[in-house]
Amino acid sequence: MQWSGKGSCISSEETMIARLSGIQGLSVCENVPLRDLTRFGLGGPARFLADASTEDALDAALTELIKARFPHTLIGGGSNLIASDRGFPGVVLRYTAKDIQADGPLLIVDAGAVLQDLVNFTIEQGLKGLETMTGIPGWVGGAVYGNAGAYGHSINERIEWLRFFDGQGFREIGNADCDFRYRESVFKRQKDWIVVKAALRLSPSDPALLRSTADDILKVRNEKYPPTMQCAGSIFKNLILAELPGSLRDRIPEKVIREGKVPSAYFLQEVGAKGMVNGGIRVADYHANLIYNSGGGTAEELRQIIETLKLNVKNTYGLELEEEVQYL
Repeated sequence: MQWSGKGSCISSEETMIARLSGIQGLSVCENVPLRDLTRFGLGGPARFLADASTEDALDAALTELIKARFPHTLIGGGSNLIASDRGFPGVVLRYTAKDIQADGPLLIVDAGAVLQDLVNFTIEQGLKGLETMTGIPGWVGGAVYGNAGAYGHSINERIEWLRFFDGQGFREIGNADCDFRYRESVFKRQKDWIVVKAALRLSPSDPALLRSTADDILKVRNEKYPPTMQCAGSIFKNLILAELPGSLRDRIPEKVIREGKVPSAYFLQEVGAKGMVNGGIRVADYHANLIYNSGGGTAEELRQIIETLKLNVKNTYGLELEEEVQYL
C-alpha cells in the first residue's frame, strides 16, 4: 500500500515500518482490531499500531510519518472513540508513558496514565480534587483534551500547566492558555498539539473520606454505565442554560436544570430516544443519552442512530446537539 498526502512524497509500507521499527521506545504491531482499543467494541483493523513510551519516541515517530506524508492518526485510551468499520489504512499512534509522581500536593502525570489509576493514587495520597472522576474511563491525555469531569467538577480546575508536542517540539503552557471550557480545550482546535504531561495541584484531605466519596459515586456510575457495557457514557454534551434562546429556556422544567446546564437527555427523551434500536446499537431504556453496542453492532449503525437523534432534536427544538465522542 502506498499513500500520498499534500505534496508528492510517497513512502511504501515496508520503508516506513522499517524506519519506525528502528526507533527506541516505539513498538509497532500490524493489523490490530480497533474494536479491541475502544469502549464501543467497534472498528476494523488499524494497518499498524505504534505505541510510543517516551517523548523522544513520539517525536521521532511523528517526524518520520510527517516527512513521508504517511497516513497516521493519534488516539488515547479509546473511551470516547468511534472507529470506522473499515479500520484505518495507516499508523495509529499512541503515547503510552504513564508515570505518576507526587511532590506534596502537586502531581506530575504522563498523558498515557489511566485516569482511574490517577484517581486512586490521589485518594491513597490523601489529595482532594479528582475523586469525583472515579469510574470515568480513558487516559489522562484524553481527559485533558476533552476537559473531562463529573458532579460539577472538571479536570481543568486542578491543572497548573501542561506539556505538549506542537508538531515541531515540546513546550509548556499554563492553565489560562489552555482555553478550558465545558468539555472543551485548545487541544480540540489545535489538532497537531499532543498532550504528553500534566501538572495538577490538589488539596490535602482525609483518604478515608475521599474513598467514601469515590465509592458512592462509583456505585451510582456502575448502575448507570455497567463496566461490561460497550459504550462511551453520555454521547452528547449537555447544554448551557444561559446560551439557549429565551423562548426555549422558559419551556424547560426547573427540576431538570443542573448546575446551570440542561441535560441533553431531557431533549432526547422528549423526542422518543429511549429504547431506539438500529441493528446491534441501542439507546438505553432508562437513559436517553446513553447509546451502546448490544452485540454485533457496527460503527455505521452507531453513526446513523446519532444522526437520527440529532435531526429529531433539531426539528423539534431548533437545537444542534454536539457529540462528546470523536470519530476515526
